[in-house]
Amino acid sequence: MSTQIFVASTAFGLATVVAALEADLFEPAERRLLVLSNNATMPEASPSVAETPGFAALAARFDEVLDYNETIAPQHPSAWNPRSVDLPLWERAFRQRWRLGEAEVRLVLESIQVSPAQALSRIFAEAPIEVYADGLMSYGPTRNPMPDDVGARIERLLHLDLVPGLAPLLLSEWAVPTVLVPIPLFRSVVAELGPDRAPAYAEPVALVLGQYLSSAGLLTENEELELYETMLAAAAAGSSRVLFKPHPGAPAGQAAALVRRAAARGVGVELAPTSDLAETLYAREPVVLVLGCFSTGLLTAATAYGLPVACLGTELLLERLSPYQNSNRIPVTLVDALVPPLAPAAGVPVSGPGGDGAVLRQVPALSALVVAVSYAMQPQLLAARRGEAVAFLEQHPGDRGRYVKRRRLTRLDLPGRPPARTATRSGWRVGARRLLRSIAAVR
Repeated sequence: MSTQIFVASTAFGLATVVAALEADLFEPAERRLLVLSNNATMPEASPSVAETPGFAALAARFDEVLDYNETIAPQHPSAWNPRSVDLPLWERAFRQRWRLGEAEVRLVLESIQVSPAQALSRIFAEAPIEVYADGLMSYGPTRNPMPDDVGARIERLLHLDLVPGLAPLLLSEWAVPTVLVPIPLFRSVVAELGPDRAPAYAEPVALVLGQYLSSAGLLTENEELELYETMLAAAAAGSSRVLFKPHPGAPAGQAAALVRRAAARGVGVELAPTSDLAETLYAREPVVLVLGCFSTGLLTAATAYGLPVACLGTELLLERLSPYQNSNRIPVTLVDALVPPLAPAAGVPVSGPGGDGAVLRQVPALSALVVAVSYAMQPQLLAARRGEAVAFLEQHPGDRGRYVKRRRLTRLDLPGRPPARTATRSGWRVGARRLLRSIAAVR
């Protein structure tokens, strides 16, 4: 008997997995389990995937829905990773709790670099693994070196073609093949979410996507609010209706504070339900513009729904992200390169949608840019790509300072590094005079 275990922590991830099932991208199995994990900092105060409107329709594709948080309570899904000596005990416990018996298990996981994916990979130590992409991060390098006993079992990476033609670098050091999940099927799955909801109004709406920048330590709370305020004001300048979509991981009360601040500037804002998936709004609302910082939702809006998009704040975040290896760097880089920047004074993106629905900027060397930034992030894992990184930085000197910091260029001995300082005769004289003054002061 074979059992496939699908783990999902977001509605976006669940929709991706269901679209892959609809495309028959998985082998037949006698039993399919959906395991939900709430990875929020405070899971008890954050909405679960199961609370997403229309969840039941997607869950119907599985034989049973299980709660990972409940299984490992009181441990936190993102922090818990059992000791090696306890792994056999935990496998027996999971098999008993999830009624697996002696079934052969296949794992379908997201965010393979961290728990709960890491914990489950180690607990079911002989299970083949398939990974599905959880957004734009999959285009960047693997965050941490993958243990050999895990990496060797990963058979495929499934992903949406959010950046047409760009190949994910996640798990590329293991030569893991990639498989595309058809975007039309993803859209049809999204259409099943929130079937009982209809647009509140018929007039066009500009949508601002919230994230959790202050919670992630990328910006201060005030900086994040100011960023959204600017987006909302620009959106109101070009649309009579403005909608703000809070992120489930954003601080409690942020949306209400933003509405008050926007009102003080004469901007009326509607709030979309936190539990809604942004893509459901694209499907059912007359959206004419999507604004955001570096949300994956900007790329799904442009690529999957042909909507005009604009971004704000990427330049600041490219500078603020720390350490350089921060896994958000590739999403920020992609949005900065592809999405037209917001022109706040005009209230519209610098370039609007084309007649063929193309709403992203054309970047001929995009793949080389991603390789260069990814190599700078993880030079050990991507050592074989150094030549490509060097070639890009040599051929595109204007992109060096924006995407790869000087300190990183220097550390990795890459084109664009500052010249090494050499001691001059005058420098020696200055140093000697300072030393003599110090000696005299001591005496």
